[in-house]
Amino acid sequence: MPSSDQLFNNRHSLAHLLAMAILKIDPKAQFGTGPVTDNGFYYDILLSDGITVSDKDFKILEKTMRGFINQKLDFIREEISIEAAKKLFAHQSFKLELIDEIASRGEIITIYRTGDFIDLCEGPHVGNTSEIPANSFKLFRLAGAYWKANEKNQQLLRIAGLAFESKEALDKYIWQQEEAKKRDHRKLAKELKLFTLSDLIGAGLPLMQPNGMIIRKSIEDYLWDLHAGKGYQRVWTPHIAKETLYQTSGHAEKFGDELFRVQGKEDKFILKPMSCPHHMQIFDDNQFSYRDMPVRYFEPATVYRDEKSGQLAGLTRVRAITQDDGHLFCRIDQIGQEVGVIVDIIKDFYTTFDLTSDYWVSLSVRGENRDKFLGDDSVWEAAEKALESAAKENNLPYKRVEGEAAFYGPKLDFMFRDAIGREWQLATIQCDFNLPNRFDLAYINEKGEKERPVVIHRAISGSLERFMGIIIEHFAGNFPLWLAPVQMVIIPISEAHHDYAKKVFKKLQNAGLRVTLRDDNESLGKKIRESKLQKIPYTLVIGAQEMESQTVTLESRDQGKIGALSLQEIIDKLGKEVTAKTILEKR
Repeated sequence: MPSSDQLFNNRHSLAHLLAMAILKIDPKAQFGTGPVTDNGFYYDILLSDGITVSDKDFKILEKTMRGFINQKLDFIREEISIEAAKKLFAHQSFKLELIDEIASRGEIITIYRTGDFIDLCEGPHVGNTSEIPANSFKLFRLAGAYWKANEKNQQLLRIAGLAFESKEALDKYIWQQEEAKKRDHRKLAKELKLFTLSDLIGAGLPLMQPNGMIIRKSIEDYLWDLHAGKGYQRVWTPHIAKETLYQTSGHAEKFGDELFRVQGKEDKFILKPMSCPHHMQIFDDNQFSYRDMPVRYFEPATVYRDEKSGQLAGLTRVRAITQDDGHLFCRIDQIGQEVGVIVDIIKDFYTTFDLTSDYWVSLSVRGENRDKFLGDDSVWEAAEKALESAAKENNLPYKRVEGEAAFYGPKLDFMFRDAIGREWQLATIQCDFNLPNRFDLAYINEKGEKERPVVIHRAISGSLERFMGIIIEHFAGNFPLWLAPVQMVIIPISEAHHDYAKKVFKKLQNAGLRVTLRDDNESLGKKIRESKLQKIPYTLVIGAQEMESQTVTLESRDQGKIGALSLQEIIDKLGKEVTAKTILEKR
């Protein structure tokens, strides 16, 4: 498999091959820039009057590009003077503009020759086109793009391509994108009535429908179940606080115009962007000794940030963010043990959702740009060392990532892959020596002296909204029984079976199962189809045979027809499945 540098070079070189292919259609085309993207490349082009390119031309362009690959053309780098560059690109107005910019910065002007084609470019590229697998790319999109992303400038045609290490990798990416469209949580939410977005409420402020609230509450309850026996105590904090709280914590400066500000009759308030400053106040209002440490607080708290409207997306990017927030206050020598407890909770939680088969952990530290981080170097060095030691002690598959720390301390970010291979940053553990200093927190140590605690911030699901969006897509709406808003539907075959169906409904409902009864006048076929469209895990069909034998016929969404069972057998079977949080379907 090519290295990441090789893949970058392949993609960059394919942009040049695209330009070369365009010249076969329009020899007088004007070229802007042709950079690498996260999934391929593009080139911005101004075609001559009367010449057009549509997606119908993609196959022709791709064939021409593959022809260049098969010619085994060298990419030859040259450094040239400003005068030579201007002469070479005399008929390319965009390139002339770039040459002037390069010259004004005092940089060297470089070009790349590929066959008869010459482009202004700093590289890098492949040495020879034969290094590029001929079937590893595909042109996929046309769009308008203003020169230098400035709407006052001329609009160019952007032709974008996908490019990966191999045809297999390309095909996997295309499948993933198509599958992602089918699983889009916004689409499924409409079909399954999970949440509502209202213009009157505002963008990024989703409303949970009854079905969505069942899922949300089930996740929240499960999170508390995982914490309840591990020394955590539930707390509650208000949704606003005085501006001075966030000035003390540093959040006012950090979040800036992302904060929602509220002017009271006398004081200025802020809708809380984080719960940690509130939890600091709870700790500070107690007199703890070393015997009390660690102190652990848990709160599913909604916080608010004024995200840009263009960045909002369903549940995965919102303005009202409910974090399963937790803060624990401990001694330095307790960090490893406490991180271990949190790691165990994270593993239990994500194993339940079938997300732990391929994960890694980012040890996010400051990096070189230290101006955006709070605290002294000595404090940061202690925090980073403590967290890395904890990662080693807990055998986490971690990588050290520079520059991605929280502004108050380093963190462990857990990266999971969903059912179609997309990576998501979800759980986080953050080690903080700074906020205890800013709030002057202390406990009494063995010597009777005040000692500063360490704060560990942790969120298991990240945020309930975002996590819901992710698992809707992860399960494609086919929720396991314990999460499913409707766990089963009872369908009597005819009106003669309604009374027995109602008795079955009542008994299953009393057993704590979420069940609906379809005794309306629609046809049996339509009821069954609608049950499947609603992705209900189990369907119970009741007819004359079931009435006579006092059973029901059970059909599973994931396993197909199971057969006739007594009510007690169904209650026992489904009860075990709910308790175990079983996932029957391998997505």
